[in-house]
Formats: sequence, structure tokens, C-alpha cells
Amino acid sequence: MAPGNFSQVTEFILLGLSDRRELQILFFTFFFLTYTTVLLGNLLIIVAVRTDPKLSSPMYFLLCNLAFIDICCSSVISPRMLVDLLSQRKTIAFEDCIAQMFFLHVAGASEMFLLTVMAYDRYTAICKPLHYTTIMSRQVCWALVSACWAGGFLHSAVHTLLTAWLPFCGPNTINNYFCDVPLVIQLACTDLYGTEWLMASNSGLISLVCFLVLVTSYMLILVTIRIRYTEGNWKALSTCASHMVVVTFLFAPCIFIYLHPFSTFPFDKHICMIYTIFSPLLNPLIYTLRNKEVKASMWKLWKRCRV
Repeated sequence: MAPGNFSQVTEFILLGLSDRRELQILFFTFFFLTYTTVLLGNLLIIVAVRTDPKLSSPMYFLLCNLAFIDICCSSVISPRMLVDLLSQRKTIAFEDCIAQMFFLHVAGASEMFLLTVMAYDRYTAICKPLHYTTIMSRQVCWALVSACWAGGFLHSAVHTLLTAWLPFCGPNTINNYFCDVPLVIQLACTDLYGTEWLMASNSGLISLVCFLVLVTSYMLILVTIRIRYTEGNWKALSTCASHMVVVTFLFAPCIFIYLHPFSTFPFDKHICMIYTIFSPLLNPLIYTLRNKEVKASMWKLWKRCRV
């Protein structure tokens, strides 16, 4: 029992993705390979960026931090899900459920803020190239990344505290493979009208505002490239296109799920898979397959390891 919230519920039962044993084994194999790819791919990006002096620009510094956040986000969900897929009874303690929500929203919100910073970095590089090194100095980059983590922590702390202090007296079944705010708070034994609106304004508005800022920055980039076309700008546009794919896979489901009171719309656990499982996978795939500098750095790293 969580101290201070007067709950009778000490654990939740996760229904997972399926109750059929053959599907659970199939899901375990697929998601184990996915999680392994996320870990190895993002770790490879981090090592390649950190060991190659040519990848010292702010864009790669931010990419390195994005890879770390993707590892954190995936590690909050995937290991527990993989264990549950092989378990007969999928239960999670109340405290563990609250902790999973907290760390998931810290990583998720921090990634949203960081993607917004990365869009600003591309906007500055293309639209204000003469002032780029001054605007995006290493000190500014560290300050922006720190602000992203601080914003993610504050966002998650609001969600977690509001959820932890709700009274839970049953039922305790969650129709999902992890603990998240929309389904957990609907199990509370109290009126949730004000709480739902507060949480929706917290998560939903953050997702929507960050997405609108991203779209605005890309529109400005497109206008600038159209006015003064160069080969370098075209290369930057290609980078922005890859960035936009990651943005869409992360923001679209979050806006769909969180930008309304949770009880007014059915919750789809399959949509959650987009931003909890597949979004962290896109980072290593897109930024390695489409980026010549990163691929060249990884190839040099591979040759050094073979020696």
C-alpha cells in the first residue's frame, strides 16, 4: 500500500497484449529483437559520436542525447513486458506501477522537448548560418539539454503525485502491457473530472505545443531553402525529413491519447506501441541509414574493433 493515499490495492494485474500462449511467444521473440536493436543501435550512435571528432557539431551532440533518452524510454517498458510475456500471472506492485509511470513520462517528455530543440538547431543552422556557432555553442547546448530533462522531471512529477494520492479500492485490472496514467487513474475510487482535465492539459498541451513549434520551424526552413537553394541546404532538408518521421511517430499518438479527458475516449493499447516500442527504434534506423557521416564513423569504429 502506498503511504498517504489510503489505497486498498497493493498490486495491479496487467492483461498484456494477448492471453494466447502461442501469440505471447511470438510477441516475446519480436519485441526481444526490437529491444535488442534499440539498445545496440542507440549505443552504437552514442559511441560513434563520442569517438569521432568530426561529429562534434551541435546536431550530433543532440542526436547523442536523443539516443540516450530512447534507451531510457525503451528500458522502462520493454524488460518488464518481456518478462510478463513469459509469465502466467502478470502483476505489478502499486509502487512499481507508479515508478514505471514516473520514469516513462520523464523520458517521454524530455524526448519531446529535445526534439523541439533539435528542430531549433536545424532552423538556426539553415536560416541563420552566420550566427549558428554563437547561438548553438556547447554551453548553450548543455543548458538546453539540461532544461529538457528538468522539464520532463517536472511534467512527470505532476502526473505521478496526482496519481499516487488517488484512492484505489478495486478493481485492479489494467488492459495494457504497462502502467500509464489514462488507464490507472480510471481505477480510482473518486471523482476524476478535475484530475483528468489537469492531466490532459499537462500531457496533451505539452505534446501539442511542442508539435506546433516543430511544424513552424520546419515551415520556416522550407521557406528559407526555397528562397536560397544550395546543396548544403538540400542536405539539411533531408535531415529534417528524417527528423519529421521520428516526430510524427512520437507526437501523433501522444496527442491522440492525452489531449482530452481520459474517460471520454476509449484507450487503445496498440497505439501505445507506436511511441513506447517503435519510436525508439526509428532513431538508430533513420539516423544511421540516411546519415553518411554517422555511417562513416561507425565503419571506422568497426575497423578499429577488428584490429
